[in-house]
Order: sequence, then C-alpha cells, then structure tokens
Amino acid sequence: MLNEIPTQRPDTPLLDTIESPADLRELKEKQLATVAEELRAFLLYSVGQTGGHFGAGLGVVELTIALHYIYQTPDDRLVWDVGHQTYPHKILTGRRERLLTMRQAEGLSGFPKREESEYDTFGVGHSSTSISAALGMALAGGERKCAAIIGDGAMTAGMAFEALNHVAHTDADLLVILNDNNMSISPNVGGLATYLSKIWGSKFYNSLREGSKQVLTKIPAAWEFAKRTEEHFKGFVSPGTLFEEMGFNYVGPIDGHDLPSLVRYLGNLRSVKGPKLLHIITQKGKGFEPAEQDPVGYHALNKLEPAPKKPVANRPKFQAVFGQWLCDMAALEPRLNAITPAMCEGSGMVEFAREYPERFFDVAIAEQHAVTLAAGMACEGLKPVVAIYSTFLQRAYDQLIHDVALQNLDVTFAIDRAGLVGEDGATHAGSFDISYLRCIPNMVIAAPSDENECRQLLYTCFTHKGPSAVRYPRGTGTGAAIVPAMNALPIGKGLVKREGSDVAILCFGTLCKTARQVAENVGATLCDMRFVKPLDTALIDDMATRHRLLVTLEENAIAGGAGSAVAEHLAASGQIVPLLQLGLADVFVNHANQTDQLAGQGLDAPGIERAINTRLAQLPEPATGRLAP
Repeated sequence: MLNEIPTQRPDTPLLDTIESPADLRELKEKQLATVAEELRAFLLYSVGQTGGHFGAGLGVVELTIALHYIYQTPDDRLVWDVGHQTYPHKILTGRRERLLTMRQAEGLSGFPKREESEYDTFGVGHSSTSISAALGMALAGGERKCAAIIGDGAMTAGMAFEALNHVAHTDADLLVILNDNNMSISPNVGGLATYLSKIWGSKFYNSLREGSKQVLTKIPAAWEFAKRTEEHFKGFVSPGTLFEEMGFNYVGPIDGHDLPSLVRYLGNLRSVKGPKLLHIITQKGKGFEPAEQDPVGYHALNKLEPAPKKPVANRPKFQAVFGQWLCDMAALEPRLNAITPAMCEGSGMVEFAREYPERFFDVAIAEQHAVTLAAGMACEGLKPVVAIYSTFLQRAYDQLIHDVALQNLDVTFAIDRAGLVGEDGATHAGSFDISYLRCIPNMVIAAPSDENECRQLLYTCFTHKGPSAVRYPRGTGTGAAIVPAMNALPIGKGLVKREGSDVAILCFGTLCKTARQVAENVGATLCDMRFVKPLDTALIDDMATRHRLLVTLEENAIAGGAGSAVAEHLAASGQIVPLLQLGLADVFVNHANQTDQLAGQGLDAPGIERAINTRLAQLPEPATGRLAP
C-alpha cells in the first residue's frame, strides 16, 4: 500500500518487458500479480508528473490486466466507459513511455482515442456509451469477441439502459462488465454468493444450462419452471435478477481485485455465447491509501510542482463564484432548488448541498433527466437552477428545447466550462453552447466578462421570468473585485469599456481582459456585450456608424456564434460595414493547456492584434458605406 506519490521513477522490470498485450499473454499467470504491482506504481508516478485522472485507473488495474490476458486484443474489442479509467490500458498497449506526455500538447489524450491506437476501439469522453458501441461492433459480425466495461456511475444514464434493453433482444455475443466502485448496487461478495458466482461462471454450469434448455424447451411448463427457479434462487443472493430478467447471463458480484478469479471468470465467459454481464466490485484508488480514503478528492491529481517562489494572487475560480452566489441566492429565495448531473464538486456546489440538502438534487449522470426535472419543478412555481457543463448540456438538447424553452418555463442554466478547457481536450470543451442556444426561442444568454459580472448576471438571469443561461469558463477569474450586493443588469444591454477609433471590438465573455490589452495597443473601442441574446443592437448600430471595422470576439465556435448574430443583424438592417469574426475555428481543439489552446486559435493578445491589423490593411481608405439607402 502506497501513501504518497513517488517522485522518482519506480523499478518495473517485468512491466518494462510488455510492449503489447501479446507480450502480456506470454507470461505465466502467477506473474500477473507482479505486473499489477508494477503497473500501479508506474501509474502513480506518471500521473504525478503530468496530472490527470487516476483514482478510477487504480481501481481497474487487475481488471485491465485480466482482460488483455484473456481477450485477443486488438482483434477482440474492448470498449471502456468512462474513458478516464483507461490509463492502465494505455500502459499495456504500447504507450507506457508516452504516458509521461499525458494531456500535454501533442501527447496522449486523457481518454481513449481511435487515432491514437488500434487498441482504442471507441473514443470516450462522455459516459454511458460503451454498451451501445460494443453492441454495434458485435452485431457487425465476425469471430471477434466484444466487451463493454462500464463503471464509475456511467450505468446511471438512460443511454446505458436503452442499450441494455436492446442487447436483450439480440443474440449478440457481448460481455458487459459492470465495474461497481461506489457501492451503488449492494454487493454480497462472500459465502454462498461467491460459491454460486463460481458455478454461474463455470463452463460446466453453462453447458449444463444450455443442454437443459434444449431438452426442457420441448416441455414449455417444465422449462418455464426451471428458468424461474434459477432466477429466483439467484435473486436471493445477488443483485442480478434485474439483468437476468433483461436477458443477460449474469455472473457476480465478484472481487475485482482478485486476479486469479478475474482470469478464470473472463476465460470461461469468453467462450459463452450470447449476452453476458459480469458484475465486479472494485475500490476506486486501490493501492494508494489517500485515494482509498477519499475517492472523490483523488478522482484526479494536479501535476506535482515545486513550490512557487512568489506568492500567486488569490483569485477565485468561476465555480466558486457560482457556488457562493447559489448559497446567497438561496438565502433570499426559498423557491430556489439546485440540480446537477453528478458534478457537485466540479461545479462548486458542495457548500450549497451542505447548507440546503433538501433543495439540492444530484441526479447522477443523467443530463436529460436533470433538465426535465427542472422543467417539472418550474411548472409548480419553484425556481430551479441547473448547474451543468457546456459539453454535457449537449446531451439534453431535446429536453432544453421541448421541455423548457417551448413551454417558456422559468429555469436558469449555469453553464460551466464554457470555452476551451485545457488538458481534458475536445470531448470536454464548451465550444458550441452559444451556437446551439442562440437559435432557441425564449432563451436569454449571458456571457459575463469577469467574476463580478458573473455574479450579477446570475442574479439577473435568475430573476428573469423564463429560460435563461449564464456561460462562464473553467478556472480562475480575471481578478475583478466582487461586489456582494446583487443587482439586476438591464437585459440585452452592453457596456462600452474603452473609447477608440477605427476599430470597435465587440467582446462576448471573459476574453474581454485580453481584448482590453489589444484595444489599447491598436487604439480601438472596446464593448463588453454581456448578452448574446437578446443582442444589444443599438450599441452595434452606434459602433457601426463610428468605426471602419467591427470585430467580434468569443470563446465559442465562429459558426453560428455571437459573431454570426452580429452579422445577421447588420445584414437584416442593411448596414454595410466590414466585420471580422474571431472565435474557435471549425475544428475540434486537441488537449493542451488553455493558454496554448487559445494561442493556437489566435485568441491570445498577439493573435487578436495580428488579425485586426491584417484586416485593417485590406480595407480601402477611407472606409465607405454605412447605412444602405
């Protein structure tokens, strides 16, 4: 048992001989325990060097080894869910040394990625997709074996149950492994349950079961009696009745850290035809005592850094600003209820959950349910706040439109992680929320420029009667002083932050701090637009009449974004004025730190200034055309 993250690379002589799962399969079974010990030590060391998820990975070390030992990967298909438990998988599939580049520019992704390795059969950043994907692979035919490994709460999402329901109506040769690491399904790992699990997973039992089926199906009453007797007997000692009723051959629960048992069960189940579900119990953070004691706190780890020589300014994160506002608002408004789809800690809601437990609802990884739950609350006069990552709100788009906006219900969306998110990469980036929200009738969309404006716009949107959203980024604020008093800002009105000439920068969101630096360098006017919808058209018209060039700036896809809204207004009102739209290009932005990501998109100060000067140089002198006759 390790108690601290090693700072020196551990000795891993046996692991160093494994460049692929084929090498692993050359080992004797008794050597696998040593592989597990060395892999766990190397995982701790590497994550300490790079930062990243590791609690879930520590919990599946034995499972990963057993899977690659039994399954003939990459010909057999392993689909992991969710992706942050795949670091051990990457170590065993030829990427051990590159693990030290994890989540860095040009380095390994923190999630499975098809372009990265033939062993990554399916890209997974969000959760609950594995069973659907693995079923599709199984139904594609061939002799390959397919297994979906689902855990870490992913089974709570509706999509997982939709897939389970479909699997049961097929003859697909698919193994679903339920990695139960948070006791969400009550385990019974000892005594009779263990004994029966051995029977249910044995070749003898399954051959006997199939033989009996062939005989007894000819006598329907006898077969039905035998089938129900088996199911009810299992129901006394395991939680598998649900899965058996759905059509799975259920085995478990078993100890997911018992390597010999895992090898035996997986070896037997690989040869069993049809839908199968293996239920294993694992411990998140296994082998690292602090993570075992605090699996939530050690879900991920920051890179180990030397102590800074100079004190760092204490700027609150936007998530903390939201969390404080939520508590303050709840004290004033008893109808406020807060909803999160399994992101209590990440969204800054821990204090609210502690102070107002009866008004806090963590619905697990169920974004669609979260949004419609809020709609139901609003129908009864409550004022729900849905705190949700931009990338996760995409999964509830139909509910957002039909269940909230269409009925014009009073739901406030606190959209976290808007814009680029750094090392988590494209799967977690909030690149599209302005685009997909802007086209929905009845929506109000606010984009605060700093942490104080975030607080005030949360209040503004919450007091607005109807659906509204406030988008804010991951990480620390800009250093703006936060005013405790909450005041509703005029909806649909921006603010001129700096007067200039020739160029007017219309900024939507927290790039305003960078835009001010650019505005001072090029002598531009700077407008903090505050709202994407409704748009401050009067301010835009004023800027269009007094400047040669309008520049829109946003940390969102240019396609359909705030700049597109400005362009649409100018076109609809017949105004002919040069417009430069700056935002995220039509690409998925790969993982790197946020500073490098913004620079790569030309959204740092030099990139913005360069784009403005290039466009200015292309304009005729003097600028012509304003309002069309």
